[in-house]
Amino acid sequence: MNTQHIETTSGHWLLAKVGKKVLRPGGRLLTGKLLNSLNISKEDRVVELAPGLGYTAKKILESQPQSYTGIDADEDAVQLLKRKIIGKQVEFKLANARETGLQEDFASKILGEAMLTMQAPHRKKEIVQEVYRVLKKGGLYGIHELALIPDEISAKHKKSLEYDLAQSMKVNARPLTTSEWKSLLEEVGFKIVKVEYADMKLLQPERIIEDEGFLRFLKIAKNVLLNPDIKKRIIHMRSTFKKYETNLKAIMIIAQK
Repeated sequence: MNTQHIETTSGHWLLAKVGKKVLRPGGRLLTGKLLNSLNISKEDRVVELAPGLGYTAKKILESQPQSYTGIDADEDAVQLLKRKIIGKQVEFKLANARETGLQEDFASKILGEAMLTMQAPHRKKEIVQEVYRVLKKGGLYGIHELALIPDEISAKHKKSLEYDLAQSMKVNARPLTTSEWKSLLEEVGFKIVKVEYADMKLLQPERIIEDEGFLRFLKIAKNVLLNPDIKKRIIHMRSTFKKYETNLKAIMIIAQK
């Protein structure tokens, strides 16, 4: 295992290094609810933003959509996905979610998980505007992100939470409250169809076992224990999540154009 640059590696890629495949805040269960709510069929043209390691992409392809396009700004991720997932109507494209290069009204279903949270406010809006442009009228957009609770969380506490998340995860995580997530989508023109939550237990043993299975859990635990620097980082992330557990939830929103 290559353990270079451990101190600066983003949290999700660090977890991928030790063997974790499910990297979404609400775990496999909330991703499943997202896909069930999108109800992907053989008639759908699906676009996934920031497919990462391809866990959700594989689930989407089980529904045999008319086409699947994965958009990622990380060249290494795109190359990995091209090797891992091959199909007649499958394409992985190196592009920014703000400028996908896809034509207007291209897709009937678009989704993104754990990617809007990492964007600055103006970038969030630019991505949602691009989704609206690419999506057909009546099409569905599904997101699976981090939410702040309650809606009335103080600005000071929110700032502290964002700082601590950035320090532990090495990315500028900027989660929104439920009302802020809804407003972001509605201001662009979307209608909110469905909202669901899950506990944010990404690094809790019971969630890892639920998401990965017991044998992979053991493999992940072994990899962490054998690498002290990685163990230190993961303990830091876990303690941060624990510190703010009353203020963090995983949220799924389905919106319609």
